[in-house]
Amino acid sequence: MRPCRLPVLLLAVLALAACARQPARYAVAPAAYSDLDAMSYGPPPGVALAMRGAPVMPARPMPPPDGEPYTLDSGDRLRVVVFGQDALSNTYTVDAAGRVTLPLIGAVGARGLTTAQLSGAIAGRLRQSFVRDPSVAVEIDTYRPFFVLGEVTYPGQYPYVPNMTAENAVAIAGGFTPRAFKDRVTVTRRIAGEPDRTTLPLDQPLRPGDVITVGERWF
Repeated sequence: MRPCRLPVLLLAVLALAACARQPARYAVAPAAYSDLDAMSYGPPPGVALAMRGAPVMPARPMPPPDGEPYTLDSGDRLRVVVFGQDALSNTYTVDAAGRVTLPLIGAVGARGLTTAQLSGAIAGRLRQSFVRDPSVAVEIDTYRPFFVLGEVTYPGQYPYVPNMTAENAVAIAGGFTPRAFKDRVTVTRRIAGEPDRTTLPLDQPLRPGDVITVGERWF
């Protein structure tokens, strides 16, 4: 008597159905990817970022976190848009004299102004020249650098990163030397055009253009 093949066929069908329900597996897991990488370089090829809820895009600079209005100075790189005037819309850097120079209207003072105030100043110059009722937008493309001096491994000038602290600045400069004062730093900052020097703890937020000096301990 020939054995019944129905149980064997049924088991095969059930096995195929179970395999179909299993989730897809990836040969290579996505590499770790930080928000700082996304700001600096954009998403790496082949890495899916949808698991974060939305793709991570290169972020624009954010205002410094201390709540004071940010004022412009030498080294700030600005994105200026004059609506309807493509020849004027471009990226400009505040020069050593504290000015930005645009085609047709020349140099416009920017030092000590907010981006909104500079927008008004540029619009006023355009209104006096050849543009009727100009509409101008100014935003920061790149903040001016900060400086780390004194007892750090690599003193020098570094790009400002939004929301950084004095401790972050020291780390970027290679960390403390063995002779460094490690619990506080001296920060020199221009306020209303005048340098202001104060001693701050390491968790104090910094602003673009700050000069951080790490002192030397004597014992």
